[in-house]
Amino acid sequence: MGRFFKIICLSFILSQGALGQDNPYGTEGLNHIGLAVTKLDESVSFFVDVLGWQEVGGEPDYPSVFVANDQMMVTLWQVEDPETATPFHRRKNVGLHHLAITVESLEKLHALHSRIKDMENIRIEFPPEFLGPGPTTHMMVYEPSGIRLEFIVPGSRIKQ
Repeated sequence: MGRFFKIICLSFILSQGALGQDNPYGTEGLNHIGLAVTKLDESVSFFVDVLGWQEVGGEPDYPSVFVANDQMMVTLWQVEDPETATPFHRRKNVGLHHLAITVESLEKLHALHSRIKDMENIRIEFPPEFLGPGPTTHMMVYEPSGIRLEFIVPGSRIKQ
């Protein structure tokens, strides 16, 4: 079985709550994720102005800004010295490989791609394409600070 097919199967199992394992400590879904960024204002703008999330707080002394949609919250933390910060390399560093964000529909994924494809501070690794054999469709981008984001439409949401 191919790697991408296994990922698709696991995503389906998780979305159905079908693992059936004991959860002795009651851990549940993701509460929030914190990302260290080099360009706080630009990263906030990406989440708020491009994705339509809302700014819901922050800590000026850190500095940080918290952004959220109806499903999740991301805390964006400004690194101490952006000029000397080490950029993340997904194959060489321990840490966040990418953050995958579910998109409501294939149409909205393509609309997002159209919105960001000409933005100078966004790098698109690849445009919308099938994940493995499909129909799950995803694209991978780097937001202004270089955080790798995957936008993904589960196959169950795609009409065939």
